[in-house]
Amino acid sequence: MDYNWPILMGGQDASGGGAFTLVWFGLIFVLMYLLLIRPQRKKQKEHQRLLGELKKGDKVVTSGGMFGTIFAIDEERSRVILKINDATKLEFLKSSIAAKVEK
Repeated sequence: MDYNWPILMGGQDASGGGAFTLVWFGLIFVLMYLLLIRPQRKKQKEHQRLLGELKKGDKVVTSGGMFGTIFAIDEERSRVILKINDATKLEFLKSSIAAKVEK
């Protein structure tokens, strides 16, 4: 019994399968870019913009959940000092600021 394998496997030969696989991986890459990479870059740019616009007196929340008011900004060391209450001031990395809090 001599079987004609390409006919039994849907009529595709080995040369056509490679091009289809390449197109398939291309589509998967484009989908991954649109769903994962692009939104992450957008979020990162928004965070950098937020950090650049910080000024003394802004009410912020850190990534750890600490609320405070910016008392001072040290651009050279990329740190901020947050005033938590009248007697407490804490120093944080500027990048740990998660968001501004509306007054």
